[in-house]
Amino acid sequence: MDFGLVLQTDPPGSRTVGLMKRAERNGFGYGWTFDSAVLWQEPYVIHSRVLEHTDRLIVGPMVTNPGTRSWEVTASTFATLNEMYGNRTVCGIGRGDSAMRVAGRKPNTLARLSEAMSVIRDLAEGREAVIDGTPLRLPWVKDGKLPVWMGAYGPKALAMAGREADGFILQLADPYLTESMVKAVRVAAAEAGRDPDEVTICVAAPAYIGDDLAHAREQCRWFGGMVGNHVADIVAKYGTASDASGGAVPQALTDYIKGRDDYDYNEHGRAGNVHTQFVPDEIVDRFCILGTPEQHIEKLKALQEIGVDQFSVYLQHDNKEETMRVYGESIMPHLRDHVTAKA
Repeated sequence: MDFGLVLQTDPPGSRTVGLMKRAERNGFGYGWTFDSAVLWQEPYVIHSRVLEHTDRLIVGPMVTNPGTRSWEVTASTFATLNEMYGNRTVCGIGRGDSAMRVAGRKPNTLARLSEAMSVIRDLAEGREAVIDGTPLRLPWVKDGKLPVWMGAYGPKALAMAGREADGFILQLADPYLTESMVKAVRVAAAEAGRDPDEVTICVAAPAYIGDDLAHAREQCRWFGGMVGNHVADIVAKYGTASDASGGAVPQALTDYIKGRDDYDYNEHGRAGNVHTQFVPDEIVDRFCILGTPEQHIEKLKALQEIGVDQFSVYLQHDNKEETMRVYGESIMPHLRDHVTAKA
């Protein structure tokens, strides 16, 4: 299993760069950031500094979207970083939640996301793509490589990830839900004639090391609120498995949003977000990884058995450095793939 971490680009930018440097020293292979231009600092500027000050770390947004930047600009940004630092980027992308809604826009359609993924990948890798009827190519790109990983929850999005994405990002760490969603992605990949194992599976969720479970829950409760925004969209479109529509969304994912009234994106992703008090302790425990190193290892091994290739740690809490340290020293060694020497 690979490991990454996910940071918001709060000022000062040097703090984000420093945490990414520390993450590489602790054995993390991926450094992800939020991409929401109004709420946080511009991630790609910071990505450039992170790449300059690390040797192996692969960086990218978790996640960008097709609506806040033109696609050729996104592709050119990735291609430039890759030319400078040697193909060490990954494009995490989704329909857009905070980045779109904080500016009064709706998330992008799946059709638009599908087109954008293809265009951005092709342009960043030096191939021609068509935008608004105009063929374009970045003539200076040589040997570019840009994996595109798609964030998804709903049935149609999961199927699209399996058909079209290089990787699938699932923002929750519940083994039961993860297993069903990974299965949906792999079935769609196989039906599209792809090798399902070629789709990288990335689970991303807060992880908090410590014995004070009540405190850890309060530091990570914001995550249930963030996931709840996506769940509310899915329920509005598909219904739930328990209602008259017989929707395809699992009841285990939808029951907890019944107490959700509103959501203030100015507190998005923040520990102590007052708009996430509807999230019960059970959901925090299921969606996040909390407790002792042994409890983290147990849950991560369950995810690994399901087929998760990477676990990325959201560090939006008050225990960033200690969590990174314990992961590097005590947790990652138990989840790494070991090669046995043979005579």
